[in-house]
Amino acid sequence: MSGAVIQLIVLAAIAIFLILKLKSVLGTREGYEKPIIPETAPDSAPKRDFDVIEGGPDHDIIDNVPEGSTAAVALAAMKRVEPQFSVSQFLQGARGAYEMILMAFETGDLEKVKPFLAPEVYEAFETAVNARKEQGLDVQAEFLGLRELVLSDADFDHTTNEAEVTVRFGAEIISVARNAAGEVVEGDPKTPRKQRDIWTFARTMGANDPNWQLVATGG
Repeated sequence: MSGAVIQLIVLAAIAIFLILKLKSVLGTREGYEKPIIPETAPDSAPKRDFDVIEGGPDHDIIDNVPEGSTAAVALAAMKRVEPQFSVSQFLQGARGAYEMILMAFETGDLEKVKPFLAPEVYEAFETAVNARKEQGLDVQAEFLGLRELVLSDADFDHTTNEAEVTVRFGAEIISVARNAAGEVVEGDPKTPRKQRDIWTFARTMGANDPNWQLVATGG
């Protein structure tokens, strides 16, 4: 065997050794592997393909009243004084208050809702309840459900932070008034009655007391 052949064999053996050594260190790639993505520098931020719009419309307001209306302006002022105020949550509370106050009036049990009534409203309700009692009438009522709940107006006094929100309600109830003999003199125990009311609630924004009071009623 010539010296040239021996030299080629030695070089080939060295090449094979290096290839095997590299494979043991780097490993092998089988099938699809995700390409390596270089790490982003800590102080660099990912690029956005859109711009963030600051000061956009407040859907908590404009979903309930027209944008730019006097009611919308008043509600926005309330939120500036009390940022946690939510129109949607207020309406949910108004829904519960309406049923509770309406049923208390129908059945004559006003004492439990007195904290939620302005003095003038409480006196008006109490007068009507006492008139029924003087006639010997017994009223039984059942709230069937709310069919309408609309925020119709809002007002805000920047001087006193006094807020007023007016809500239109539409409900169905069964209300029956019976005399001392048990005879039905008003209403029908089997036929629902449609009840429509426009109520105004008031509260001082930013005050510790979170409760709204019913300050005015209308039909």
